[in-house]
Amino acid sequence: MSTSTSTAEPSQGPPAPSRSWAGRKPGESARITPGTGRRRVPYLVLGVLLVVICVSGAVITVLQVGNRELMLVLARPVHVGDLLTPQDLRQVPLSPDSGADLVPASQAATVLGHPVGYSLPAGTLLPRSALGRPQVPPAGQAIVAVAAKPGQFPPDLAPGTRVWVIVVPGSQSSTSTTPSPDFGGPWSAVVTSVAAPGSDQSTVVSLQLPVTSARQVAAVPSGQLSLVAVPAGGQ
Repeated sequence: MSTSTSTAEPSQGPPAPSRSWAGRKPGESARITPGTGRRRVPYLVLGVLLVVICVSGAVITVLQVGNRELMLVLARPVHVGDLLTPQDLRQVPLSPDSGADLVPASQAATVLGHPVGYSLPAGTLLPRSALGRPQVPPAGQAIVAVAAKPGQFPPDLAPGTRVWVIVVPGSQSSTSTTPSPDFGGPWSAVVTSVAAPGSDQSTVVSLQLPVTSARQVAAVPSGQLSLVAVPAGGQ
């Protein structure tokens, strides 16, 4: 006699109520915490103000740059007769009224390959008057020779270096009551040449500087001048 066995499935209760992404029952209205919307308003206002400030700053920057023009400046020293190459030049933004004789960067092709009429240190704005046949010295300038002993000038001094020429009074007798003369200075100059040391270990350095300054430097007794190398700006 066979006995049939029936497997009774467990009874399922009513379906569990589904919930939304926020744990909210279907049909249940969203609850808004009082004051939430009002707290977001200051952040929106702050964001708008930041955008306005950034846009205003960008406009001011564009206006300032728009009033400037790229000009050519020497990236390294050049000497009389040197032919200008792209490596000799760099660009700097300047006001258009900085000088009528200055060469704009847009006209760089018109000066490349042209000889320099006189020596110029690095950092000098390139004027058109500096190009062409040798001008040694240029108008308004003079060249003076200074005999300097070791310790009175940098050992690696080279043509094109800008220097300060400083008077270093010589030693005087302690019994002397005559004050040392005031030669003036210091003077800003550009080294044009450096000769090999002589038998007395003095090195003759040729300096280019304004005519009046050159006369004052020439009046200083030998051995009482010291040369200090400075950046192109002279500071």
